[in-house]
Amino acid sequence: MVSREFRLQMEGYGLTTAEIHYHLPDHPSLLQLYVWQEYDLAPEFPTLKGFLDYWERELEGALHSVRVAHHRLIRPSEWKAVGGIFTVQ
Repeated sequence: MVSREFRLQMEGYGLTTAEIHYHLPDHPSLLQLYVWQEYDLAPEFPTLKGFLDYWERELEGALHSVRVAHHRLIRPSEWKAVGGIFTVQ
């Protein structure tokens, strides 16, 4: 059986990491860091946007900033055709 993560990668999803800084509800002058990671589609990032919408709607800590990194783990590889026969012993 194929894992969910592998299936998403084959559909073009890449691993997205978001560094989310937010204000602590009890001490608004202090910032806290939350790291979020999920497979998502760049550059629209629908999964991340859905999570941030949920955060603003349901959680008390106001968002300060979000920094995003994205990398496709499976992509077409570069190769060159080589003429000849190679023997491996």
